[in-house]
Amino acid sequence: MKETPLSNCERRFLLRAIEEKKRLDGRQTYDYRNIKISFGTDYGCCIVELGKTRVLGQVSCELVSPKLNRATEGILFFNLELSQMAAPAFEPGRQSDLLVKLNRLLERCLRNSKCIDTESLCVVAGEKVWQIRVDLHLLNHDGNIIDAASIAAIVALCHFRRPDVSVQGDEVTLYTLEERDPVPLSIHHMPICVSFAFFQQGTYLLVDPSEREERVMDGLLVIAMNKHREICTIQSSGGIMLLKDQVLRCSKIAGVKVVEITELIQKALENDQKVRKEGGKFGFAESMANQRITAFKMEKAPIDTSDVEEKAEEIISEAEPPSEVVSKPVLWTPGTAQIGEGIENSWGHLEDSEKEDEDEGGSDEAIILDGMKMDTGVEVSNIGSQDAPIVLSDSEEEEMIILEPDKNPKKIRTQTISATQVKAPSKKPVKKRKKKRAAN
Repeated sequence: MKETPLSNCERRFLLRAIEEKKRLDGRQTYDYRNIKISFGTDYGCCIVELGKTRVLGQVSCELVSPKLNRATEGILFFNLELSQMAAPAFEPGRQSDLLVKLNRLLERCLRNSKCIDTESLCVVAGEKVWQIRVDLHLLNHDGNIIDAASIAAIVALCHFRRPDVSVQGDEVTLYTLEERDPVPLSIHHMPICVSFAFFQQGTYLLVDPSEREERVMDGLLVIAMNKHREICTIQSSGGIMLLKDQVLRCSKIAGVKVVEITELIQKALENDQKVRKEGGKFGFAESMANQRITAFKMEKAPIDTSDVEEKAEEIISEAEPPSEVVSKPVLWTPGTAQIGEGIENSWGHLEDSEKEDEDEGGSDEAIILDGMKMDTGVEVSNIGSQDAPIVLSDSEEEEMIILEPDKNPKKIRTQTISATQVKAPSKKPVKKRKKKRAAN
């Protein structure tokens, strides 16, 4: 197991926090992290979460031949696996010293404490016994693996049901779950491990150390105990010298924690058994919270709709009457328009206004041309004698070919008068016309 060492700054920070009786997750010195137990659809499958440390427990069984020296006792086998999925520091394909130590501690805690009646696992003495195998998989590592593993192992054993069997002569009949109800294991007590971390040669003590606290601790004391305050096993590691008073103090703390954890396990087992009997939904999928907004939605509440009409009439009667004239929210200004969702299109109105301006401009030009003809009658008549039409266009000059009967086509260069050229000199003739009318 290759761990990334902590820097000196991180180590000093953690030790300083422990001296001030502060922990990174906000817990007190003797507080445990939150424990969550969830069961799978099959018997003997569970997941235990100790803070962010997660352990999956699975129990299986098979009929095997007993050991020669214990012909009337069943076999218990425990196996803990540490994979890189839990932490990148774990090396795959080989058993580390930590894994060997944890497996031995589990066997002493559960098998050597005689928590399970192994004689009840015997089917035919000397021939057939049940072998119970407990597989534990570490899913996520955040410190205190042994406590989470011991809780997962005992919970899985309590939840497990083995198939029923019958013996008639030399024949052993194994019944399926549909034919007969499965049989639970005979469990005498529930041994649970409680870990204590010591810092600065036993000066400071913490319960349930996290992964970062384990890196800076000087020693570890593990006490396995049941709710009857019977010590099943005890192990000290780290090479520190502990006083008798320190060990007694830890045993008293462990007795309190074990009672609390045992009650939590029993409640979880009772709830699962109740749900299965009632035919409700159970399993890992039901126990996991949905990581969505709908996971926090409120439950449906009954609403009384008997007096809805009366309340609606009261609200309408008390409200002010609506105004007769509805004001328009949009103020139209010349040269602007708005197109969008919920607003009326006004481009058509602008086009109509442009057309009206053009019509007004054309009528003004016609009035000006009439005035010019009246003032300069001689010039216009001379141009008319040559049959030369007057064309209004934007260009200054243009060539036109006029086809007339019995005459050769002639090229006539006509002089066009633009609107700007016509409007400029038109002001004076109009004034003269007014003066003449006044004289008359």
